[in-house]
Amino acid sequence: MKFQRLSNINTKRDAWVEINLDAIEHNILELKSFVKDNTKILAVVKADAYGHGSSMIAPTLLASGVDYLGVASIDEGIELRNNKFKCPILVLGAAPVWAFDYAAQNNISLSLFLPNHLEAAELTYKKTGLKTKAHIKLDTGMNRIGVEKEDAVEFIKKVQSMESIELQGIFTHFACAETEEKTKEQLKIWNDVLSQVDTKGLILHCFNTAATISQYNEDKYNMVRLGLAIYGLVPDLPDFAKRQPDLIPAMSLKGRIINIHTAHKGTGVSYSHTYTAAKEMQIATIPVGYADGVDRGLSNKICGILNGKKVPQIGNITMDQMMFDITGIEANEGDVITLIGTDDKETISINEWANILNTINYELICRLKVRLSRVYTR
Repeated sequence: MKFQRLSNINTKRDAWVEINLDAIEHNILELKSFVKDNTKILAVVKADAYGHGSSMIAPTLLASGVDYLGVASIDEGIELRNNKFKCPILVLGAAPVWAFDYAAQNNISLSLFLPNHLEAAELTYKKTGLKTKAHIKLDTGMNRIGVEKEDAVEFIKKVQSMESIELQGIFTHFACAETEEKTKEQLKIWNDVLSQVDTKGLILHCFNTAATISQYNEDKYNMVRLGLAIYGLVPDLPDFAKRQPDLIPAMSLKGRIINIHTAHKGTGVSYSHTYTAAKEMQIATIPVGYADGVDRGLSNKICGILNGKKVPQIGNITMDQMMFDITGIEANEGDVITLIGTDDKETISINEWANILNTINYELICRLKVRLSRVYTR
């Protein structure tokens, strides 16, 4: 049989992640309808934009009206700077004190919340003459990182008095944005702290994706941080949320059939023979496995889409390959099986995988970046 590539996607492997930039643009514009006027937008692009490729989607984000990019580490910020992005970048996580120089030299803003952060900023200023650009992180109930409420007012005033620091903003993060009662507890602490300090000219941000969509009644903010919804996935929302955004998932996962063969009745499939053919059947193999981020716990529990029809995955998912029962479907080597995404009228969401594994969709989309090529489409 002559091998054909029946997709115009050309990669070095017959497996890839496909990112729809039109979907990213659509999602930003849709989310703007949940944001009050004159409010800045920070797009969270940590973990390589949740596996979507931060440097590749950043132009679309910025062209769609995003003001800030949020990363988890200085390294992620420097990568964006190396790709010539000049927009404001904020490291949302903790930065090691030895890296403050790198942040200042690359015009990257840091999250401050410890006394040794202030010492590091002083030392950087003495060494380089550069001020540390910063946002102060308040811990209002997440119990992860941040200045505790008892020390927050003094800490903010201390930073505001320091010549070595250019204070740009103050922020906090909601632990349970899907729960109104707990979020209101955090908002009370947030408002109590801000009422005791001078916030003129500062960027104030407490709303994450879920809080932004839910539209909590709060006025002490002028920037929102959008993460999961940018990529077309909706986080858990409280019951009072007025509406769901019309989002389009941007990521698809696809692989080409590299082999089709016949399995006879009673024969086992893959390691440990966790699947046994109940009849003579046609089996298709694609080069995608758990080394690509597809959890082995999904074995025998998911489907793919082949030529517009769902086909069951069978046998244990192996490191580099997985098999599908394509009995009764006309197919050839080179045909594409969609694992996540839409083919014709059939759709498979990453949420289905998350439900099977009892985890969250955030985790699973971040996994799909180990060795899969990313292809960007419009």
